[in-house]
Amino acid sequence: MSIGAGIALFAIGAILAFAVNVEFEYVNLDMIGYILMAAGAVIFVVGIVLMARRRSAETVTRTAVDPAAGEQVTRRTTSSTDDTVGL
Repeated sequence: MSIGAGIALFAIGAILAFAVNVEFEYVNLDMIGYILMAAGAVIFVVGIVLMARRRSAETVTRTAVDPAAGEQVTRRTTSSTDDTVGL
């Protein structure tokens, strides 16, 4: 979701900065457009970084001796984060 929001902010900022030629007394639309473009780029990069971190998995292997049977038991646990959780 943050990747799409970053692209949308960047596009809205580019429209305000380059396509709108309206002058207001107290508002500079070019500057607002540049700010939105920068915010969109930052949100896009943060979204990419968070998506890359979510896809990692962790595997833990534990070896122990079963006291009743006297044999070695190996347990593997794999945990990965939920990819369905959005920002």
